Amino acid sequence: MLKALLFLFFTITSISLVFAQSDATEIPEEVHRIFPTATRVGAEHADINVTPVYQLQQLLGYVFESKDFVDFIGFSGKPVNVLIGLDTQGNFVDLAIKKHSEPIFLHGLGEQSLRDFIAQYKSHNVKERFVVGGKSHVGNNATYFDGVTKATVSVLVINDTIVTSALAVARAKLDGFVVPSTRIINPDYFEALTFEQLVKAGYIQKQTIYRNELDGLATEIVDAANTFSDPQVPLFSEHYYGFLSIPVVGKNLLSNDEYARLQESLKPGEVALFIINTHGFSFVSDEFIPQTAPEFFRLSQSAFTIDARDLDFYSFYDPSFKQPIPEFKTIKILRIKSQGGLSLDQEMTASISLPFSPRFMEQDEHLFNHTFLLPDVLFMGNSEAQQSTAMPLWQQLWKSRWLELSITITYLIVLSLFFGFQRKLMKYTRMVHAVRGASLLFVLFFIGIYAQGQLSVVNIYTLLLDLADGFSIEVYLLDPVIFVLWCFVFVSLFIVGRGLYCGWLCPFGALQEVMAVVAQKLKIRQIRIKPKHHKHAQKLKYVVLVVLVATSFYSLTLAEKLAEIEPFKTSITLYFVRYWPFVLYALLLLGLSLKIHKVYCRYLCPLGAGLAILGRFPLVKLLERRKECGNPCQLCKQKKCGVDAIEQDGSIDYAECVQCFECVVTLDNPNLCKIDKYKKNKVPTRVKNFHPVRAE
Repeated sequence: MLKALLFLFFTITSISLVFAQSDATEIPEEVHRIFPTATRVGAEHADINVTPVYQLQQLLGYVFESKDFVDFIGFSGKPVNVLIGLDTQGNFVDLAIKKHSEPIFLHGLGEQSLRDFIAQYKSHNVKERFVVGGKSHVGNNATYFDGVTKATVSVLVINDTIVTSALAVARAKLDGFVVPSTRIINPDYFEALTFEQLVKAGYIQKQTIYRNELDGLATEIVDAANTFSDPQVPLFSEHYYGFLSIPVVGKNLLSNDEYARLQESLKPGEVALFIINTHGFSFVSDEFIPQTAPEFFRLSQSAFTIDARDLDFYSFYDPSFKQPIPEFKTIKILRIKSQGGLSLDQEMTASISLPFSPRFMEQDEHLFNHTFLLPDVLFMGNSEAQQSTAMPLWQQLWKSRWLELSITITYLIVLSLFFGFQRKLMKYTRMVHAVRGASLLFVLFFIGIYAQGQLSVVNIYTLLLDLADGFSIEVYLLDPVIFVLWCFVFVSLFIVGRGLYCGWLCPFGALQEVMAVVAQKLKIRQIRIKPKHHKHAQKLKYVVLVVLVATSFYSLTLAEKLAEIEPFKTSITLYFVRYWPFVLYALLLLGLSLKIHKVYCRYLCPLGAGLAILGRFPLVKLLERRKECGNPCQLCKQKKCGVDAIEQDGSIDYAECVQCFECVVTLDNPNLCKIDKYKKNKVPTRVKNFHPVRAE
């Protein structure tokens, strides 16, 4: 009866303690969603920002936010923050997007596609090599995930964010995860050596501390040293250090059975360090507790302390060696875990720590350092590390899109030559029209729809914000086609003005020109805006630009929403597959283009306004004019210029001109231009398509 009561008492007490530590109401909802069986969460770790999650006393894994480990910039110019759950084996339990500014998901495809993408990581291990783009299957040593069409850059950045932050946590908290070194221990290197030969070769390190090294140190340090060893003995302390997990050391000192027992005691990636104290002050005290870190020993590398704890290798076995070793007072074998961060091929420091009291009730230590580097002969190249060294994301994108880049750059070169020699080519009317038609189709279908090379006003105020907050060119390198186009457009603005882009490189502009051709074929009567109204309407796009830029400095998210005045995303990026108000708006603009030539470009486009400001005074004005243009001839202004960029006096307004070359082709074709006929007859006779200016 008494036993039953005692058992009941201990059971109730244990359950009470468990429930006292596992109040489920204290578990944040987002953590409970990732670990549904969790009963409590631990305190956030002090070394890195991770929160341990438990089921009763069992550690389930860790929850953390990617922003605490990486700050990779997304397509929006801002990083993406992902909440990640990782179990104790390094498997992704679940993931959730905490915050992002990717416009393609916020204002385009919708966030469900983003959630579907990150859901693919569930149950996969962080050790896997993830490749985004392809069917979800494992093969060729890689795990393939489906990407998101139209959001390639965004999902690649998110992939890097998830994997890199998860690896950082795994290497810090989980066994078996370590940053692969470029060099590893050569498992086949061995030669039979005595203990003295191992020391002479540098495979085993010897640290000897003499009394005279205490000269000049603080009195408190000298007094402390005298309490640990005889002050009359010149040798204060002597230790040997050797990594038994290195074959040439372990196999020379240990028997085959002992070496096999050592290997069984170590987990993959762990290192065994033996320390022998032969004279004087020892690295452990008399009160040393097995499986803890030695009180008076430190191992460090690159100014970071390496965690080394007793393996307790000799608790049930006496030390046994197959060859004579120096007589020792103390011997311990320490375990260094794989996530400890030790690289055997790099310089490291073993230190004997002498404790002392500088003042009453204060404790300090003095380190006797022994810095060493293991011989190169012990190491070999690590092919795994060489393969896992990933090139930066922007380089991967440039490499993967080499064909699109090559075709785009070739087109830009041909376009530059066409502009450069346009004065010699304009007399070939049919050829110019054929080139322009082919160019518009190429820009619409290849640069726009296929290569996704539609520039946007968002690029302008993102650049302005970056210049204000800290410029990083890697953000712009993430989309190679956009980057190349922007570089080309920026330079061309100051040479020939905005017309080269707006007339020859803008996919939506090309789409509007296609609508103009359709209107011509269908004989849809055009609406010509009166000059007075036209001048006022042109200023509207500048107002839109100023509002967007000003808003971006207040709220980038709001500015991105207002940027939907651009129909580019709906028409070019998403192929009109979008929420119906956006589709209706884009179709309305295209419908108006049937009646008013390039109506969006002329009156609403904030991107065109920004380019017009920069390209208002080009260095080279390619469009040739005659003195008769404008007075008396008004043919080009009235009939040839679809965007009304020719002034009343016949001059070209380069801030509005899209450089379609229709006016130049007309001027160089005697069958089209009426000036020569007028000069020959010298009579101000009205002819078809000829509009002389009335005399005042």
